[in-house]
Amino acid sequence: MKLGLIGAGNMAQAIVRGVEKTQTLTGADIILHGGHPANYEPVAASLGATAVASNLAVYEASDLVILAVEPSLAATVAAELKPALAQQKPLVSLLTGVALADLQTAVGSVDYPLVRVMPNLNVEIGEGMTAYAANAAGEKYLPDVLSLFGAIGDTIALPEKDFSTFVALAGSSPAFVYMFIDAMARAGVKYGLTKQAATAIAAQAVLGSGAMVKASEASPFDLMDKVSSPGGTTVAGVIAMESAGFMPAVFKGIDATINKDRG
Repeated sequence: MKLGLIGAGNMAQAIVRGVEKTQTLTGADIILHGGHPANYEPVAASLGATAVASNLAVYEASDLVILAVEPSLAATVAAELKPALAQQKPLVSLLTGVALADLQTAVGSVDYPLVRVMPNLNVEIGEGMTAYAANAAGEKYLPDVLSLFGAIGDTIALPEKDFSTFVALAGSSPAFVYMFIDAMARAGVKYGLTKQAATAIAAQAVLGSGAMVKASEASPFDLMDKVSSPGGTTVAGVIAMESAGFMPAVFKGIDATINKDRG
């Protein structure tokens, strides 16, 4: 499969690195174009991909095309692709806040195959989380799309109305998790560990805990109880963190992210 990317920003680069890391595709299978040659040509060279001179050239050389531009450019890109859209190659949109109905308007057809995906940056290491939705014509191409994104993480079908919640829980949340890891590491430094050692310990604890949640049939709350011995250190820590507003702080972070995404 030839994968085209219109846009060469952080998410596009993360996808390319992820599919190369997992050996899903090689650089020879990837064609990209971005806003400025000075930006996208070095990116293509670093990724082993082929840089082409226009968005239309990406479309014509690819089997599956990912739209990874600024949301405000959706109509502009669709207009550039118009001479070739009769080929009905599936378009996969990463555009935040641009619904499938908006894309159908941009391409000028309700019957054009469209898939909307919302990955997070962890696709770069094959540990991403991607939500997806498709219009009726795009359903036919979901196996190809899920084969691609399923190789670089987990996928989940969601109604578009829930994409803003997904952005908070998966798209923005890595920043929250990094903040948590850093906070734990700094606490470790407070008690004499080096920052490097404390960060390694905290990161592995978070990684293992996430894997445990995925592997277990128990809820996270039940798993928390398993760690908490009566009158023990964990209970003392949980009570102290909750007294300081740990869970309300998480709610506020999720709320703010969703509200910002919804505009």
